[in-house]
Amino acid sequence: MPRPEEVALPSRRERFEDRRKESSQRDLLDQFFDHRTLLAVSRLVSQGQFDSIDFPVATGKEGGVFRATKGEEYRAVKIYRIGNTTFHNLPAYALEELSRETSVRNYGGLIIAWTRREHTILGRLADAEVRAPHPYGHLRNCLVMEFIGNEEGAAPRLVDAQIDDPEAVYRDLVVQIGRMVREAHLVHGDLSPYNTLLYQGRVVLIDVAQAVAVDHPQAFALLERDILNFAKFLRRAGFPAEPGEFLDAVGGRALRPATAES
Repeated sequence: MPRPEEVALPSRRERFEDRRKESSQRDLLDQFFDHRTLLAVSRLVSQGQFDSIDFPVATGKEGGVFRATKGEEYRAVKIYRIGNTTFHNLPAYALEELSRETSVRNYGGLIIAWTRREHTILGRLADAEVRAPHPYGHLRNCLVMEFIGNEEGAAPRLVDAQIDDPEAVYRDLVVQIGRMVREAHLVHGDLSPYNTLLYQGRVVLIDVAQAVAVDHPQAFALLERDILNFAKFLRRAGFPAEPGEFLDAVGGRALRPATAES
């Protein structure tokens, strides 16, 4: 059984101690793989969730996503940082939702609850056939989910992808966001070309932990903002997406407050 630290980035295990001395590897280990996280990763390996963590796909202030190997397949492991800084960039409405869902008030406990929340929401999206990473499991601040990409790497964000047919992207967004609203009864709340992937010509919605139910007081405003983000992007890409029509097409009319009806 490998030591917990050997599970993280172990492509050359025989040189693990040497690689720890390399600045970039040391920074990753120090930032994400504290002792408890390493133990959680090791336990996930023992559960059969994956065999090893290979390399980072994306890192940010709240956490990082790593590609993992399971047999001949790949999975994604999202690791949230443990600390109060993780919540500095999260919207107030999302933190209010989290506070209502858990009695925990310390930062570590909230991050664990946040991880669990993202796993649950991904499950709801899967049930509604929304194209998003399929959730496999979670433990503490680690979330295991489907890897969107192939052996060459992760799928690009929509904002970074080459858009050959912006109208097709628009129609796919209508279907996926529409299913999220109508079938999963959720509004993403922070959806944009920056947290949407494009894989094999199809959009994939990611970073869903802050999603709220469609009956949330801010649901319509959040959906309207999400749609406006995409409409601006699609216009720049060459498709004249009209925000009002886009919003109606995904089911926004049903969420519109009575005072906002025309």
